[in-house]
Amino acid sequence: MSKTPGEGGPGGPLWWWKRRRSALLDIGLAVLAALECAVGAYDFVGGRLGLGLPAAVAAAVLGALAGATLVVRRRWPAVPVLVALLFVPGLFGVVLLVVSLYTLAATWEWPSRRRRVVGLGALAFAEALAVTLVAVLTPDEPNEGAPPLWVLVLLAVLVAVGLTVPPVVTGLYIGAKRRLVESLKDRAHGLETELDLLAEQAQERARRARLEERTRIAREMHDVVAHRVSLMVVHAGAVERIAVKDPQKAAQSAKLVADVGRQALDELREILGVLRMSEEPADRLDGLTRLVDQSKAAGMAVTLTVSGARRAFTAQAEQTAFRVVQEGLTNAHKHAGGALVAVLLAYVPNGVRVAVVNGCPAAAERVGLPGGGNGLVGMRERVVALGGTFSAGPEQDGGFRVEAVLPSRLALRTEPLG
Repeated sequence: MSKTPGEGGPGGPLWWWKRRRSALLDIGLAVLAALECAVGAYDFVGGRLGLGLPAAVAAAVLGALAGATLVVRRRWPAVPVLVALLFVPGLFGVVLLVVSLYTLAATWEWPSRRRRVVGLGALAFAEALAVTLVAVLTPDEPNEGAPPLWVLVLLAVLVAVGLTVPPVVTGLYIGAKRRLVESLKDRAHGLETELDLLAEQAQERARRARLEERTRIAREMHDVVAHRVSLMVVHAGAVERIAVKDPQKAAQSAKLVADVGRQALDELREILGVLRMSEEPADRLDGLTRLVDQSKAAGMAVTLTVSGARRAFTAQAEQTAFRVVQEGLTNAHKHAGGALVAVLLAYVPNGVRVAVVNGCPAAAERVGLPGGGNGLVGMRERVVALGGTFSAGPEQDGGFRVEAVLPSRLALRTEPLG
């Protein structure tokens, strides 16, 4: 069933109240103020003025209506203050005055409406002071032991201050605190929106990096295969032409074709051992052992060292770390054949660190496969997009190091906060 604008669900908005408990509070204060104003008006008109019962009852009804104006204090905060100023001369309506002054100071924007707040507050103070002075300086019965005049004036000032200053100051403080909280919430929402935008941009950069990486892998495959296959085609054509005329030379060409084919297969196997694209969840940190074993099977002398307390990271973070190690092993396959390679995985306080370090290969053992140089660029973009750091460069001993550190905020929480 749909609700009308004036209805609210449990704890929901009702009219100008955002919460039902706020409405209950205002109604309770209005009942208390109405009771006090009704009693005060009845006593003032019937007792002190002696205008009779009908007039006293009418005054009590009017006083109750005046106190009931606290119901609209959040909607029209100035109304209860103006009504209270009409009843203060009768020495009643204290609850109405105090609550309305507090509401006025707390709900009206400061400093855009400071003149109205200060003006109504000053008027209430002056009226309370005047009424209190008249009450203490003109008692109903003469008293020979009355205190000195300055004491009575000081007492009147203290009463006026007590009735007006604390509600206004408290209201200003509460209002400022509420506005501060609202501004902080708005700022938090703005930061959240900005973080969402940055996350989308990071995902887009990561997507572009993956596309560049796939393009680079395709280029590597082409560089490895194209040259060898071209040689095989050339020599196979030569074999076809000279097979009948010069069988010995044809046999040599056929042997050369076989040698070139074996070389192409070996190089292809090495590249595939490290560059193979896998869609399985094994492209995570727990899959580094499998990656290292593949490199060993391709003839690489590689070791894996794991240190620190094992922690789980987000899937994107672990896959990025996995790909960094994969790229480091690829570089070692291409440029450091026969050299010792060390893969390091360290769970450190500020996150997780992965590194691939290869020694300096002998000149005769360098594979020297061609490459476009885009792999490290793509890895850097993926790591930086996650807020990490990436470095790649030669070592002093002639080797090469590829290293990345991903921040600890990417770790998955295993225990609830609090």
